[in-house]
Order: sequence, then structure tokens, then C-alpha cells
Amino acid sequence: MLKALATRAAQSLRKSWKQHLTTLALAWVAIVAVDTWRTRDLPQGPAPDVALVMAPSAGAAGAAATTAPTTLAAWRAQHPGQAVAVHFWAEWCSICKLEEPSIASLSTTWPVLGVAMQSGNAERVAQVQRQRGMPWQTAVDPQGTLSRSWGVRSVPALVVIDAHGQVRFATSGYTPEWAMRLRLWWAQTMPQWKALLPKK
Repeated sequence: MLKALATRAAQSLRKSWKQHLTTLALAWVAIVAVDTWRTRDLPQGPAPDVALVMAPSAGAAGAAATTAPTTLAAWRAQHPGQAVAVHFWAEWCSICKLEEPSIASLSTTWPVLGVAMQSGNAERVAQVQRQRGMPWQTAVDPQGTLSRSWGVRSVPALVVIDAHGQVRFATSGYTPEWAMRLRLWWAQTMPQWKALLPKK
């Protein structure tokens, strides 16, 4: 009798594991499908070189706070040989606020360029960054024109560009810090591995 109960329990456990595994597989497929749909217009291949108007940095004040225009290529040139992250965010976006600590932590070890979409002029964006303790450099996109040119339809969005200027990853919506770091590490490491492979 005890043996029969143990056998039934084992069979039930096997069935439930199969059901859970199927549920997990379906959830994973759904997540990948939604992420693919959300990022369908984000750039692939060479990163678009666009003109940027930068918000004054968090430490600058008064007349010293300039909003000198630059380009993405010029900003990337300040970080030679490194993968970089371009983070699209907005002052009014609640999910962006949840992501801010992760971006702040990420910016201590990786180059991060923020793009403030529809969040006001350069002075307003700089004020928001000072108030919230957002230390990364940020370009201002008051009308959302720059974001739309990159295919960004919603924020937050993260685009990872490798050291050779190729877009390696693009994601839209909340991204955990470990996933950001993994994408940047992969974008940094993959071209180095490819260079070690024998040429055909």
C-alpha cells in the first residue's frame, strides 16, 4: 500500500513538472515575442550618427553650464575601445524612475549616454538630473525627434553599441541591471573573440 502511494506521488510530481516546464516555455516565448515586437524599429547594424544637444553636466552651474552640440560619434570617441549604452528615458516616465538606480550604478563602470525624451529643455533636464542624483551625461530631445529617428516609441529603451559602432542589443521597457551589464559585457567581448578566430 505504501509503495503504491509513493508510486502515485512520483507520477503526479512528474506530471506537474512537465506542466510547469511547458508553462515556463510558453511564458518565455511570449516574453521574446513581445520584446521583439517592441524593439522592431530600434536600430540594427551601424549606430546612427546623430547630432546631440547635451544637458549641462550635474556639476556645472550658471554660465559655465553649456549645452554644446556634439554627435554620437564624438561622444563615443571619448570612450575608445569600449562598448557603450544609450539610454532613452523621460522625466515623466514611472518605469524610468524605477530604472534610475540601475543606470546610475551601470554608469560607474560603463559609458552611458542618456537621451531625455520630451522632458523639457537642457536646463530643465539638468535640474531633474541634479534632483534625482542622475550622474550620467544626457542629450536633450524635447520634441522626441531624436528618439523617433532611432525608432524609440516608448521609454525606457536601452541600445548597446560595441566598440566598432555596431548596435549589438536594443531593448524597450524595464531592463534589470544584471541584464544591462550582461549585454554590455557581451558587446565588449564578442568582437574580441571573433578577432581570435582564424580567418577563412
